[in-house]
Amino acid sequence: MSNPATPPALGVLDERPPLTFPPGFLWGAATAAYQIEGAAAEGGRTPSIWDTFSHTPGRVVAGHTGDVACDHYHRLDADIALMAELGLKSYRFSVSWSRVQPGGSGPANAEGLDFYQRLVDRLLAHGIEPWLTLYHWDLPQPLEDAGGWPARDTAGRFADYTRLVADALGDRVRYWTTLNEPWCSAFLGYGSGVHAPGRSNGADAVRAGHHLMLGHGLAVQALRAARPSAEVGVTVNLYPVTPASDSPADADAARRIDGLANRFFLDPLLRGSYPADLLADLSTVTDFGHLRDGDLAVISSPLDLVGVNYYSRHVVAAPVDGVAPEKYWRSPSCWPGSEDVRFVTRGVPVTDMDWEIDAPGLVETLRRVHEEYTDLPLYVTENGSAFVDAVVDGRVDDTERLAYFDAHLRAAHEAISAGVPLRGYFAWSLMDNFEWAWGYTKRFGMIYVDYDSQARIPKSSARWYAEVIRRNGLAAQ
Repeated sequence: MSNPATPPALGVLDERPPLTFPPGFLWGAATAAYQIEGAAAEGGRTPSIWDTFSHTPGRVVAGHTGDVACDHYHRLDADIALMAELGLKSYRFSVSWSRVQPGGSGPANAEGLDFYQRLVDRLLAHGIEPWLTLYHWDLPQPLEDAGGWPARDTAGRFADYTRLVADALGDRVRYWTTLNEPWCSAFLGYGSGVHAPGRSNGADAVRAGHHLMLGHGLAVQALRAARPSAEVGVTVNLYPVTPASDSPADADAARRIDGLANRFFLDPLLRGSYPADLLADLSTVTDFGHLRDGDLAVISSPLDLVGVNYYSRHVVAAPVDGVAPEKYWRSPSCWPGSEDVRFVTRGVPVTDMDWEIDAPGLVETLRRVHEEYTDLPLYVTENGSAFVDAVVDGRVDDTERLAYFDAHLRAAHEAISAGVPLRGYFAWSLMDNFEWAWGYTKRFGMIYVDYDSQARIPKSSARWYAEVIRRNGLAAQ
């Protein structure tokens, strides 16, 4: 996979020096179980909330489901061979809870665990470090029927499931992520309802967020007991939040959204407390009766690392006539207690998700986590972009995605130079996949997937990333 494409300059200097990353920097790519595995009803797997959601008319674009997805369940060996060809040092994947523990309770499903044991063994055989995420949004449907994440009992069930996975895989897996992006699980799943399970209730969203973090803390404790040598962390999706103007009203709008997007999770996880201003903002939504003595001590159980998923920046403003734009991802119902905040577009380049491209925001985000919250090692556990891709003469020349990666890796290097203990980077995503409520209409992958034939075609970004890994850095321009 040689002859990497050259990224467009995107307004930066035409001649940039080579950038070398620290020795041992962990280069990887990431996926999620429901987005790629398929085999939805095979091997003892039972429905998750995403099976139910995607099979509900009107929930997912074009009625797409993850029933087959990328058929990774049946194409495991070939997909790992592609990872090895890319030279990946690590692969971040998630475990399907309902494949391992059908129904969300009871003993482990041996056939489901066997799939992940084969995955881990084959990764290790190719010299690729497994990075296991326990929860990437696919709650077993019976647990949702019993109340879902707004119900406290779900946190305990998550700890039980964690023990099953740790007992089976902990002897071979070093790196563990408990939750992926709890903001999305809570506020998109239970606030706006644009993600599974599709509920729209601000109080439920706040309770879900707390119980997700409680489940995280209980899972950390379970992992420590089962596998003391494990490197345990959590992944949060973070955003720099910028006021649209210098006005006090816009500054307050930024404070409110920063509270919900970032501090709602960072403060309990890393400081053992909720910010006072956030509690005041949310007092119109909930009475916080779900908080119990000792919860925050569990939530802030010591970690070994923190994963940061970064995609874009939020620019916000105070309301105009009380009207806020209804946009996917930025819907007012995603932000309980702050529904009147306006999200402002700046006319800068965007991805196919309509997310503004803002590489400097990655530097801001990483520096903030390090300088304000923790000295723990940080990893960019997701970073990537959707663009419209086309196969031409057997090739996919995704120059826009390649340029996105180039800009954000330069930002990552800048953060390291500023003293951030950044230890690795995982591109999102290894391959095109089921993009949640957008179905198969949005492509994030470095590897193109033809969903009819399941053929894989490495894009230009994949060849370029392979060269980055080989060099442990970025070439001079």
